[in-house]
Amino acid sequence: MLTRKQHELLLFIHQRMKETGIPPSFDEMKEALDLASKSGIHRLITALEERGFIRRLPNRARALEVLRMPESIAPGLAPQRAKFSPSVIEGSLGRREAEPSRLHSAGNDDAGASISVPVMGRIAAGVPIDAIQHKTHSISVPPEMISGGEHYALEVKGDSMIEAGIFDGDTVIIRNASTANPGEIVVALVDEEEATLKRFRRKGASIALEAANPAYETRIFGPDRVKVQGKLVGLIRRY
Repeated sequence: MLTRKQHELLLFIHQRMKETGIPPSFDEMKEALDLASKSGIHRLITALEERGFIRRLPNRARALEVLRMPESIAPGLAPQRAKFSPSVIEGSLGRREAEPSRLHSAGNDDAGASISVPVMGRIAAGVPIDAIQHKTHSISVPPEMISGGEHYALEVKGDSMIEAGIFDGDTVIIRNASTANPGEIVVALVDEEEATLKRFRRKGASIALEAANPAYETRIFGPDRVKVQGKLVGLIRRY
């Protein structure tokens, strides 16, 4: 699964190469995707290369090659400016109606009583990384960790939430949600481009994403720049 920006960039590169035979420049890609800087394009290109959709050719200018297109998209379609939606859960996967759960640390799961939840890539507990990516595998979690609604899991990278008991390498269980109350730990999508795991706060009309590590500053954004993608409901740590 690609994020919307990754998807748009891949389609833009593919369409431009069909029309001219030459990949677009980074400035052209930045303008086409309405990004503020070329650093965002660098991140998107790296993500597409890691997922096997494109290849950068050495020692050549504009050296990009499209290797494949998403299976669900016809190769000739132009990018769509639809509202971002990560579609992190399909059907009833990870769905259960139950009492709200508590934060957990777990070792071996009891497979006979467990629920399968999809792991959707990594989430930054530090400097934001790429937004919710794609299903990499599934994990089994205890039933009491799953509350009502749809759930997905993310692997934590970074140390900005260590004082909340969330460490680098942990797996967090997230309930899909688009709103949050102040003080809740959320998956926040910033500028429809980068995702991070932080505590949700409000500062007047603005939104603050607060770390649980004094080495990291609280980041404040306008309300139109942050979208809640889910709320933390559980955690798995393996020793």
